[in-house]
Amino acid sequence: MTDAATAVATAHPNIALVKYWGKQDEELVLPLAGSLSMTLHIYPTTTSVSRRPTAAADTVTMDGLPATEAVARRVVRFLDLIRQRSCCGDHAAVDTRNTVPVGAGLASSASGFAALTLAAATAYGLNLNPRGLSRLARRGSGSAARSVFGGFALWHAPDPDAPDPDTASYAETLAGVRVDAALVAVLLDTGPKPISSREAMRRTVATSPLFPAWLSDTRLDLPRMRAALQAGDLAAAGEIAEDNALGMHATMESADPPIHYLTGQSYRVLEQVRALRAAGGNCWATMDAGPNVKVLCPADQAAHIAEQLTTATGHRTIVARPGPPARLHPHPKPAR
Repeated sequence: MTDAATAVATAHPNIALVKYWGKQDEELVLPLAGSLSMTLHIYPTTTSVSRRPTAAADTVTMDGLPATEAVARRVVRFLDLIRQRSCCGDHAAVDTRNTVPVGAGLASSASGFAALTLAAATAYGLNLNPRGLSRLARRGSGSAARSVFGGFALWHAPDPDAPDPDTASYAETLAGVRVDAALVAVLLDTGPKPISSREAMRRTVATSPLFPAWLSDTRLDLPRMRAALQAGDLAAAGEIAEDNALGMHATMESADPPIHYLTGQSYRVLEQVRALRAAGGNCWATMDAGPNVKVLCPADQAAHIAEQLTTATGHRTIVARPGPPARLHPHPKPAR
């Protein structure tokens, strides 16, 4: 057990270019297919975890206020995993500061649980390598497995027949990427979603007649996306990303009852992206579980594309470039 009873970590959100949508194991959060994402340099989450040996319960605050019951329950359940692995039963005080809007499809759970994983593992004395941190972060939020890493990250789906699927499902940095890319986020609505990603995912897998075909396509999209990024072919990567995202939303919209994250404004942004592309622009859209549209484009064209989208849609845009891995903050030195 380490002497560091408090640890602070920062992690960044990621946006999947090949989507994670559907689990083969709910408890272990094992995906049905692999996914590939870009960690962003914007919207970090910073989380502090302090062990409190004399406390009767965990406390969880978010942005200076007590966390909602649902959020606190999810964090405490995750801390219980940490305590089981560390053999330390101390309760903890968790304080999270978000700069990303929570619950709006901008990957707040990815940055949040990646930061919580690194801070809690350190505070409780777990000596984990990046792969181990990724596997643990996965248990809090699947996409958090990728936010442990910077740049482009590949999250592996385990073979259902693997002797230990848990150890086979982790993310890692995608090596050899040769694209200089950015994502332009068009911020249409940063409020909470009407239905959580977890519930939407369950309903889609259980009831959508389109889901099996999308899943098969995604398993083909993953190696194609990997090859495109490593070959420096941003156009191919963009086409794969846009088709994969549109297909995912089609599966949700065919669920029973249907799940509609995209709004009329979302579709107007998609039309504008297509119009820019028809006029010679290098840009392709992707969308997560929310109305906001992210646009993949060359880094040196991102500011111009963001300006064009703001002018055409009237909505604020923000440019995101590949971001850093999760990191610990230096432990403050004691005063003399």
